[in-house]
Amino acid sequence: MNGFARDVNSTAVTVSVSDDSAADSIWDAIRAEAKSEAEMEPLLSSFLYASILSHDCLERALGFVIANRLQNATLLATQLTDIFNNVMMHDSGIQRSIRLDIQAFKDRDPSCMSYSWTLLYFKGYHALQSYRIAHALWNQGHKVLALALQSRISEVFAVDIHPAAKIGEGILLDHGTGVVVGETAVVGNKVSLMQGVTLGGTGKEIGDRHPKIGHGALIGAMATILGNIDIGQGAMVAAGSLLLKSIPPHSMAAGQPAKVVGYIEDQDASLTMRQDATKDFFELVAVNYVDGNLLRKI
Repeated sequence: MNGFARDVNSTAVTVSVSDDSAADSIWDAIRAEAKSEAEMEPLLSSFLYASILSHDCLERALGFVIANRLQNATLLATQLTDIFNNVMMHDSGIQRSIRLDIQAFKDRDPSCMSYSWTLLYFKGYHALQSYRIAHALWNQGHKVLALALQSRISEVFAVDIHPAAKIGEGILLDHGTGVVVGETAVVGNKVSLMQGVTLGGTGKEIGDRHPKIGHGALIGAMATILGNIDIGQGAMVAAGSLLLKSIPPHSMAAGQPAKVVGYIEDQDASLTMRQDATKDFFELVAVNYVDGNLLRKI
């Protein structure tokens, strides 16, 4: 992935890319959760059977779920299911990514109480996996089909990711609403993107014109990042910021236009999920800077 190391950590999860669901602990957990929920909510038993329990692997369950979300009068669910399954069942990279993304939602989103909830109800996850299929189709030369999917994904989920964009694994697309990712954008592994994030161009560039987001970065809600600039590994862009210049690894940028206001030690920002630049933080930053120079890391 354009120099981004594939270093996502599958915390306490056995990630399988085979058809043997017995070796796939995430799929096993999803099935167990669905069975339990069917017992607690009998009215949902048919829905849970059709969406999860009738399938023999996560790929086919996911294909069924997102096909039924994206279907319309001319894009039939059966056709979409066949397309999605054909892509996912023959792409080990997607098989790995859909599991690491589920783990990211479970680990980082406090409202996500189970793996099955991500698969069934979280539209950020649905939009991300639909993009992954469109991206695979784009790379296979099916560009018109990929663009048709992009348009439908945007219409249904309010998430507009160009199928040529490159996005790593272990991604949290929290809520998803309003997220825009441009054609030449690159997003590393373990990144968290909140609602309303734009990774766009300035309108003045051609060719490679979109941001490059390093591993473990956190992009806060409604943040706008424009141009072919680099967001360093583990960095954080605060909610509501407008960023027009590159920032270094593990830095924290805030404002309009955004500037580096501090640094984050030890842990990638995407794992902390702290996207606010509070008054207390700015006061702490102020006492650690003299004449624009950092005295110590925060």
